[in-house]
Amino acid sequence: MSDPKKTNAAASELERKPENAPHAAVRHRLGKRAWLASIAASLAFLGPGLISANAGNEAGSIATYASVGARYGYDLLWLIVLITVALIVVQEMAARAGVISGKGLAELIREHYGVRWSALAMLSVLLANLAITISEFIGIGVAGELLGVPRAVAVPLAAALIWLILVRGSYRIAERVFIAFTVVFFAYPVAAVLAHPHWAAVGHRVLVPHLHLTSQYVLLAGAVVGATITPFMQLYLQSAVSERGVRVEELRRERLDVTIGAIFANLVAAFVIIATAAALHEHGVTKVSSAADAAKALRPFAGRYAKELFALGLLGSSLLAAAILPVTIAYVLTESFGTEKGIGRRYREAPTFVATISILITVSAAVALIPDLPIISLLVGIQDVNGILLPITLFFLWRLSSNDELMGRWRNGRIFGALAALTIVCVSALSLTLIVVALGRIFGI
Repeated sequence: MSDPKKTNAAASELERKPENAPHAAVRHRLGKRAWLASIAASLAFLGPGLISANAGNEAGSIATYASVGARYGYDLLWLIVLITVALIVVQEMAARAGVISGKGLAELIREHYGVRWSALAMLSVLLANLAITISEFIGIGVAGELLGVPRAVAVPLAAALIWLILVRGSYRIAERVFIAFTVVFFAYPVAAVLAHPHWAAVGHRVLVPHLHLTSQYVLLAGAVVGATITPFMQLYLQSAVSERGVRVEELRRERLDVTIGAIFANLVAAFVIIATAAALHEHGVTKVSSAADAAKALRPFAGRYAKELFALGLLGSSLLAAAILPVTIAYVLTESFGTEKGIGRRYREAPTFVATISILITVSAAVALIPDLPIISLLVGIQDVNGILLPITLFFLWRLSSNDELMGRWRNGRIFGALAALTIVCVSALSLTLIVVALGRIFGI
């Protein structure tokens, strides 16, 4: 019989031999793969919250932030902080209502308040969202030209790609593509760093509000709110959560998705303001007449690749929103009338849904090819319209998420409900101010 002590010693010696080193390397690689897999699994919950918040940073929003940075420098950064809190509150209500009810916002409005109120909510969204969809394809054309691709090529290609994803793909495929689009938003922080801003001044303006008692300041502040908390974001988010099939036990993850999405989206907004403030405002350029001008103006002050980075960010944000907006309008229409819906559905399965997406993409792309449109004034004006229409969507969302019968124990609590109500009051007051300022301008007051 063999001696156990000798056998154990031989085994120990075998483990120490160089030829067994590859086993350690294999274990290291497996451990690394497991670590990467755990990160991927932990990020798998990211979806509707991240997508909807970043879709709000579309071409019109980027143009608005660029106008703010060029005209007022860092002076409106404090507003971004407040809006971030408000956006988290609003998006959380939409996600929670979608998870608990399993239905979109337009469908709940129809069921609880009737067809008339549903039609009002639908029309208020359609008016603004059709114009925004056009602006996204304009943004795609502008970004394409900045990157050396003619508008006549970039816009039709983008329209065809988006249509294929939405009509011939599936929800899961579309969601992955949308998340991939958000990667290009990192171009804006890089552009901001290249512009060499005064970070001490940035920090001061973030913490200390600096107000201007002018109608232009009020209009741009309203445009920032309308650009950052856009009605289509809540409508898409609730419908997407419902279509994704998020369960009640996954609500905590969805809240984290919403929070991360809101913070990331508003950081992007802040970096666009910082980049244009440092590169344009501080060098005496206070007016931006087009998205192309904003990108080109960065180059002399922010370095060789600043224009390309700005253009890349504009392209990604425009592609994302150009896909989300037609889907949102299709959701609202089908939910308001109680017809079939769903990304990847064929025409025979969901005719209204597919037809709405197809018509919107075709019309928007065609209008975007019209030369010499007043791009920046159009885009900033659309954000003011969003700011005016936003209280309608927020009011219904707040009421429904506070409904005991619908939400049960998941309804708004007292503190959260009060915070949501305060958000609606502030947004409504700003909307009323925008209307007064707009009327004053019309009548020369």
